[in-house]
Amino acid sequence: MQEFGEAATATPLRIGVAGLGNVGATLVRILQKDSAELTRKLGRPLVVTAVAARSRSRDRGIDISGLDWFDDPVALAKSDGIDLFVELIGGEDGPALAAVKAALDIGRPVVTANKALLAKHGVKLARMAEESGAQLGFEAAVAGGIPVIKTLREGLGSARIAKVFGIMNGTCNYILTRMGNEDISFADCLKDAQALGYAEADPSFDVDGFDTAHKLSILTTLCFGYEIAPDKIHVEGISRISQHDIKVAADLGYKIKLLGIAQRSEDGIEQRVHPTFVPKGSAIAGVDGVMNAVALETDHVHELLLAGPGAGGPPTASSVLSDILDIARGTRVPPLGVPSDELLPYKQAPMKAHEGGYYVRLNARDVPGALAAIATRMGEHAISIDSVIQRSDLKAKDAPEDGVPTRTVVMITQQTLEANVRESLAQIAADGFIVGQPQLIRIEML
Repeated sequence: MQEFGEAATATPLRIGVAGLGNVGATLVRILQKDSAELTRKLGRPLVVTAVAARSRSRDRGIDISGLDWFDDPVALAKSDGIDLFVELIGGEDGPALAAVKAALDIGRPVVTANKALLAKHGVKLARMAEESGAQLGFEAAVAGGIPVIKTLREGLGSARIAKVFGIMNGTCNYILTRMGNEDISFADCLKDAQALGYAEADPSFDVDGFDTAHKLSILTTLCFGYEIAPDKIHVEGISRISQHDIKVAADLGYKIKLLGIAQRSEDGIEQRVHPTFVPKGSAIAGVDGVMNAVALETDHVHELLLAGPGAGGPPTASSVLSDILDIARGTRVPPLGVPSDELLPYKQAPMKAHEGGYYVRLNARDVPGALAAIATRMGEHAISIDSVIQRSDLKAKDAPEDGVPTRTVVMITQQTLEANVRESLAQIAADGFIVGQPQLIRIEML
């Protein structure tokens, strides 16, 4: 056992950091500022000895003058001057992939926050880590500062998970929260999110749901033991959410959240990302702003909700640091929860009737027989309507060329198949009784 006071003389863990953006610079700052406290807790110094980034002259608010500089992250990953490689470059291929593979190939432990990289290459990288004896940590890749990866890999024991769902993108949650609280449009909220640094100049990866899908695919593998399958996820974003939808949701006792949902059944795994009506009284409805939350339904602990900041420099860097500490302590777990050769081939479950029903909003032409024709089409596809609401206060944007007025109609369905709803809406549009594209949102009874 190490005696008190020996920490200062213990062999330092030399860390190389590739990528000095917001997260990378924050990580270096934390490791430098809190060096003494980390050494006291760990019993071993943690020292950043080398970095790699695009620009050496850029002011990042940290002192890198005494660190070895690498223009090539692959060279840093293979350098004899580091013991652990941290990849914070981003991107599913290119330098990030090459550098991580280079480190794992020589048995060097890796910590990454790169969800796109893991969603595409996670199984291959996990196999490389297992074969070379290297640890692979990626706590920061999903839900920022929330310790969901550690919980799934180490904290639940033999608990069997039936369902995982959550809010996994702070940009989308910020936009939907402000739309609900301030009666402003999606476009205006997005501009504010970009101005505040919550959204990229090209926000499509976030608002179209793909960022959430990458994170969900990683969680699905950890929860259910299947290979990562991001291309098997039904993905919808939030760009079509309007104040019409926000107001009706509120009147009916719901909020709208972009959820990633994966659940196990006897037939396989279902994964989906889409805007969702959630009851105002549910725990997930109370997660607002840039916060994230991941909920687990298990046989041992029943329902578990993990919530916290999902993005930004300090929360994400804290998750990176937690992986570094685990590796420094010698913690070893299979990267994907089970050995990679025990992962099951992904099996997509067939679509089943959705118990919560659906919210349907459409702009119906205000002519005799229109509503009856719409109801008939729904009935032809075995869709039972729970309620129909005509909203004269919600004016349609899409005015028909013939000048016939329209009326916004909202329908709430009972349990039914989504394919049936979509097919009936396509036929209703072809019949000419509606203007513009119908809105369809799932209702989750969480």
